[in-house]
Amino acid sequence: MNKIYIANDHTAIEMKNAIKNHLEKKGYEVIDLGNNDGNSCNYANIGITLAEAVVTDENNKGIALCGTGIGISIAANKVKGARAGLVYEVQTAELTRQHNNANILATGARLIAVDKALLLVDTFLNTEFEGGRHQERVGTLDEYNK
Repeated sequence: MNKIYIANDHTAIEMKNAIKNHLEKKGYEVIDLGNNDGNSCNYANIGITLAEAVVTDENNKGIALCGTGIGISIAANKVKGARAGLVYEVQTAELTRQHNNANILATGARLIAVDKALLLVDTFLNTEFEGGRHQERVGTLDEYNK
């Protein structure tokens, strides 16, 4: 995995740019699907666009940012094959990968500092899905989407 899709609404431009720069310095190709002009925009459309890109290119991951991360994660999870995990803590960033095989990290620019967001992103991207007993549960979600 070298490609990361990132999308944001108007509330998360600063956080998105910091994450994007951080990931590019680490060698990732970052595909920016988000708001860059600061004008009010619809997080639902942005979350859906991000999730569609991630599931079309299934070996890669996505990062979804809005004020709280709630709205954009709900939107992303409407897309078949998307598993967006809303995280604010390192442990949830880790567990959403280990237990849920999330392919999208969502968080809130109004609720956490940029430095913490960078830590969450690194944790998310460096954590593998455990499979095993968790595979059956993720399989249930995938089956429901069919």
